[in-house]
Amino acid sequence: MISPGAVIISVLPVYLLIFTGALLRKARILKAEHDDGVMRVIYNVLYPCFILDKILGHEVLRSGPTIAWGMGLGFTIPLLGVGLGWCVARLFGFQRGTGLRTFAIASGIQNFGFTAIPVVQILWGGGALAVMFIHNIGVEIAIWTVCVMIMSGDRGFTLKKLLNGPVVAVATGLLLVALGLDTKITGPAREAMAMLGIGSFPLAILITGASMADLIASERPSLKMITASVVVRIILAPLLILAAAKFLPIPSELRQVLVVQAAMPAALSTVLLARLYNGRPAVAVQVIIATTIVSIGSLPWIITWGCQWVGLKPLLP
Repeated sequence: MISPGAVIISVLPVYLLIFTGALLRKARILKAEHDDGVMRVIYNVLYPCFILDKILGHEVLRSGPTIAWGMGLGFTIPLLGVGLGWCVARLFGFQRGTGLRTFAIASGIQNFGFTAIPVVQILWGGGALAVMFIHNIGVEIAIWTVCVMIMSGDRGFTLKKLLNGPVVAVATGLLLVALGLDTKITGPAREAMAMLGIGSFPLAILITGASMADLIASERPSLKMITASVVVRIILAPLLILAAAKFLPIPSELRQVLVVQAAMPAALSTVLLARLYNGRPAVAVQVIIATTIVSIGSLPWIITWGCQWVGLKPLLP
């Protein structure tokens, strides 16, 4: 049996880094004009190195069904979450033109990146982390195809939107695993890649905290928005994701990933999506802030109950 207290201690470093990022922004040590350059280095160099380092050598990725389930659920679950967000938004009186589409997408898509991945690594280790990257490709496809179409009203799609550092890193890693070449990448080159990868998450989480400080300062909260987002992201979506983890015939590593995904707040990237495709960024901001703050208290309980219900045991300190 695990306890919420043990989970809190395990994942507390992630929240402390977010808080530190916010403090650095307030102290003007980490300035907004630095964010873009730092994130470009993280997204295009450090994070792909981290992905490759964690994918290479993991036997779980030699299974075709594992890859198919990971990408399939990564694609499907966020879209089901968007559907839940849409239904709840209509119940709360949201209308087209007043944030309905933005709310549905912001509340429906869980954080699958720089906050979720360290939690998976802390709780489950390398095998689950490798599967997480496969899962995340499915999420990326869902966001840059269906969610873009919903947000913009445009039915067009270009493959260029999916060609980014993390996707290329996952594709390269899977190809090397499939060819049996992943075990050949050793020595100084592999160690340098690992060293670059280690730096990606502390920096990314600091930037996330700084960005959240900016968002909090820019928007006044709405009780209706906060309540509706908590209903979707903290109550309904976790039940859906945990049910998938328990009842679907999936590998244990993917069950571990889904338990963490169930506890995650809204994804920060939905603000960017709203800005790029004529949504309402202010709506996404409120959803992200509300669910992130509430997740500080809800995350350990969701993970604890989810582990017990699904039948998993984390690698806790």
